[in-house]
Amino acid sequence: MHNSLWDTRTISHEGCAAQVFFFLFFMGAEFSLLTIMCDDCYVSICKPLHYGTLLSSRACAHMAAAAWASAFLYALLHTANTFSLPLCQGNALGQFFCEIPHILRLSCSHSNYLRELGLLAVSVSLAFGCFVFIVFSYVQTFRAVLRIPSEQGGHKAFSTCLPHLAVLSLFLSTSFIAYLKPLSVSSPSLDLLLSVLYSVVSPALNPLIYSLRNWELKAAVWRLMTGQFEKH
Repeated sequence: MHNSLWDTRTISHEGCAAQVFFFLFFMGAEFSLLTIMCDDCYVSICKPLHYGTLLSSRACAHMAAAAWASAFLYALLHTANTFSLPLCQGNALGQFFCEIPHILRLSCSHSNYLRELGLLAVSVSLAFGCFVFIVFSYVQTFRAVLRIPSEQGGHKAFSTCLPHLAVLSLFLSTSFIAYLKPLSVSSPSLDLLLSVLYSVVSPALNPLIYSLRNWELKAAVWRLMTGQFEKH
């Protein structure tokens, strides 16, 4: 925001490290919370009578704490290892924010570079495991939805799950491609597009999608808009 307002393209080393840490922290937390939301969707549709027991306030608090704690550890490990790398390829990043793949391209330490790639591989493995869990949950959810006799009930269930699945698929596919694509297929325009999709578009869609499903919020926005039109 500072760079945009003052039309600058520089950032301090400490600022870059802080940006990487908070970016990874919130990205990891978002993915963990999206996984929890998928479990919530599965239980609410497939086991509605057990919802209060399986997803009590205590269980939700534990899952939320685990999501934030794992995201903090994930961000701390990546940030500490990335900024321990000696840089010998200059200090110009071809991106609008400090992103790990672009920082690694400036490194001249082969061992630390491989260590960071190892951390990324572990992260991808964990994310893939969560993705398998999400897919399994949605398969079970959709099977239960197709057995719902009322058309209205099926429509309501699909309207709950499909937006979540769409946002999650966009988030995972673009972030995986951005971090795992080979350098030979890299280009500034492709890097920019992928980064915007997983760092800006996906998080922005979450409140938009879920707020539009809230009838009270819709009514409040409609009253606000009609009130302004009446004034004019």
